[in-house]
Amino acid sequence: MKLVPVILCGGAGSRLWPLSRQLHPKPFIRLPDGTSFLQKAFLRATDLPGVSDVWTVTNRELYFKTVDEYHELGRDDVSTGFILEPVSRNTAAAIAAAALQISKQYGEETLVLILAADHLIDDQKEFGSAVSLASELALQGKLVTFGIQPDAPETGYGYLEVEGNNVVRFVEKPSLEKATEFVDSGRFLWNSGMFCFAAGAMLKEMSVHCPSILSATRQCIEKSRSWVEDGKGVRLELDKATFEDVPDASVDYAVMEKAAAISVVPCDIGWSDIGSWTALGEMSPADPDGNRLEGSVELHDTRNCTIHSNHRLVGAVGLENLIIIDSPDAVLVADKGAAQDVKRIYAKLESRGHEAHKFHRTMHRPWGTYTVLEEGTGFKIKRIEVKPGGRLSLQMHHHRSEHWIVVSGMAKVVNGEREFFVSTNESTYIPAGHKHRLENPGLIKLVMIEVQSGPYLEEDDIVRFQDSYGRA
Repeated sequence: MKLVPVILCGGAGSRLWPLSRQLHPKPFIRLPDGTSFLQKAFLRATDLPGVSDVWTVTNRELYFKTVDEYHELGRDDVSTGFILEPVSRNTAAAIAAAALQISKQYGEETLVLILAADHLIDDQKEFGSAVSLASELALQGKLVTFGIQPDAPETGYGYLEVEGNNVVRFVEKPSLEKATEFVDSGRFLWNSGMFCFAAGAMLKEMSVHCPSILSATRQCIEKSRSWVEDGKGVRLELDKATFEDVPDASVDYAVMEKAAAISVVPCDIGWSDIGSWTALGEMSPADPDGNRLEGSVELHDTRNCTIHSNHRLVGAVGLENLIIIDSPDAVLVADKGAAQDVKRIYAKLESRGHEAHKFHRTMHRPWGTYTVLEEGTGFKIKRIEVKPGGRLSLQMHHHRSEHWIVVSGMAKVVNGEREFFVSTNESTYIPAGHKHRLENPGLIKLVMIEVQSGPYLEEDDIVRFQDSYGRA
């Protein structure tokens, strides 16, 4: 029986701000070993026996970043399908879209394994055994969830009350008193948010318990655009106008808490969702004073602190039980006991419309990256990196002119009616209103400095005429 893993890649990861942002959420954070949460999820899926196709449900704006993450792993033997959401509609809509698409492409009997992009699992062998047992139950028509044996009362997780492989009830995140009672009883497991089911079985249960979500998602897919990318898998870009009409609900609330045919696989697989800076810091070894450090840090008389800085030197003197996270455009300082409240800073930034909740100074694009080095009234300076073969859109700006200086590599430039090459230490000037395009025709990375000037310098001052990545 064919098993198709589906990775759900979204969310804000607000408790891991400032490294996690709306357009660089938790799955893309790099861990001490150099890989991201998302890459670990992909490798976890592809290492399962017989898996040849992996699907990902993610936001349209994260598509190219996700493709780059997968490409870095070199698993070109695996077909990668994508369902691209224009807006978030929670897990029920994402799973409905995945079940509909997989039923269409592979058949309703195909087994679907839902995985989160931002969890960690340490024991791949035990994970494989749990998936095998879940697959057997799913072949019997069950919707299967994975329950994690709790090792402490945890208020940040949902719980499952279980009897053997049967789920008695789902419980939302409890109080500490209730969580302690659950753990002491031995009848409860943490709800991991991973599921296994036959695509047709999930669609059948959705038609009974959340027909409006299923119907609206089906109508959306019928109006959506799909294509095959480089022969490696289908891309389904959900229609924004109709997807916005899909009700917003979690799959637990919409289906799992209501369906009768629910089973659980209790498992001990070294699972964690790394939901705070305290948890993420514990992935780094502690020094003799209990400090967990990453990056350039100098300490004096400092104990039990988590300090992260990959950009600047951070000095800490006379501190205890603090979290210090330094990023190029924001610094977090928090008491370890308040680690879960970091999301409140994120929420305040979001409510004010502050850009620090949404993106970093370095922005990923399908052709490469740009980093804002400095900006002020009437000017902005960027460092632009273009991958070999990368090509920006043919575009124009109404309000700004640009001066491009090549630092390394070779640039192929369209500037008005002219097309020419710009070498290292050479430059070109693009007046406002000129059509222009930048391309890297070489085999090495193109690095250049862009100096913008004009009365309005925001990213929405762009008119695209042609684009190799479907953005025009």
